[in-house]
Amino acid sequence: MLELSILGFLAEEPLHGYELKERIKALSGHVRPVSDGALYPAITRLTRAGLLDQHTEPGASAAPRRILSLTEEGHADLLERLRRPKQAEITDQVRFNTVLAFLRHLPEPREQAAVLRRRLEFLDAPSSFFYREGEPVRAEQAGDLFRQGMLRVARATGTAERAWLAEAIELLDPAGEGQAN
Repeated sequence: MLELSILGFLAEEPLHGYELKERIKALSGHVRPVSDGALYPAITRLTRAGLLDQHTEPGASAAPRRILSLTEEGHADLLERLRRPKQAEITDQVRFNTVLAFLRHLPEPREQAAVLRRRLEFLDAPSSFFYREGEPVRAEQAGDLFRQGMLRVARATGTAERAWLAEAIELLDPAGEGQAN
């Protein structure tokens, strides 16, 4: 998720590390904060892999700033990560939001729709936070006010997300060409 965020934001424009950290924090920091101890080693890994380039520019009133940008290889890697997100990036809401934030970089609408279809298929599978005798527990069966609340909110957000996904897929791929056979 961190590497995808780095590549995604740098696909939009070159940034220095602090700006990049602030953008990542705005995207997911309220749920999963990004520390310097995670960000800068990730930047180093991506740079060593040839996915990022860095150069130094004079600072406005401070020390020189290290500016990061995406290489051609980095752009290709970003597109591949977006075309084929890991399963956790489909099933985990925060990770999926990160994919969603950068999905516009995929050039083909049918490829975008294929990713959205994977999320929709996941949401359509019966599931719950709680199970009884191997079956998902519905809000009406929760038996306590707080679990019932969790399940009702999850059902409402799931319903809204499924509706949006269906609309977006129809706009992106009305003929269903990106569907797997």
